[in-house]
Amino acid sequence: MTQTIVTRHKVGNIDTWLKGHQDRLDVFGPAISGLRTFQDANNKNSVVLVIEVTDMEKFKAILNDPSLKALKDKHTVLEPITVSMPIEV
Repeated sequence: MTQTIVTRHKVGNIDTWLKGHQDRLDVFGPAISGLRTFQDANNKNSVVLVIEVTDMEKFKAILNDPSLKALKDKHTVLEPITVSMPIEV
């Protein structure tokens, strides 16, 4: 079952980060079926991703994989990365 989640984080350089879009698709591809990118209106270096996750355990493992540090650094990703899950109201 696909679940929509939202992630938010800041980047050091939005232009550098945007160039890494295909890398994000390649890395998270085994666990997602879609990814939409948004930028905060008041802070160009703050981004939001709306992600259609098909395998949550695999997604979490990829997100927390320490071997991705070099890729995060290359794309100027700044911690923390906040993940928001849907809730039933």
